Amino acid sequence: MATTEDDRLFSMLLYLLSFPFPILGPLVIWLLKREGSDFVDYHGKEYFNFFISFTIYTIASYILMILLIGFVLIAIVGIAAFVLTIIAAVKAYQGVPFKFPLVIQFIKN
Repeated sequence: MATTEDDRLFSMLLYLLSFPFPILGPLVIWLLKREGSDFVDYHGKEYFNFFISFTIYTIASYILMILLIGFVLIAIVGIAAFVLTIIAAVKAYQGVPFKFPLVIQFIKN
């Protein structure tokens, strides 16, 4: 997958904008750039698969708070989401396709 500087920059911004704007920021970049760049399209799909999967994990953790294990799980899910987003942003800027671990593939690449 050949990448340009702009492809790498927009892919990185897709992840970084997910911190203040978890849906709107990445969605705008992905919708504007996916036709012109396979690299941005790949990272956009990966991000939304990640977002949907970790939303499901968060909801499951909240439900499991009834059994008290959810308090530990919610912390693990939150830390994992933060760390994996930073790793994905760095990999995107390096021009490397990053595959998130533990992610359900809702949107196929």
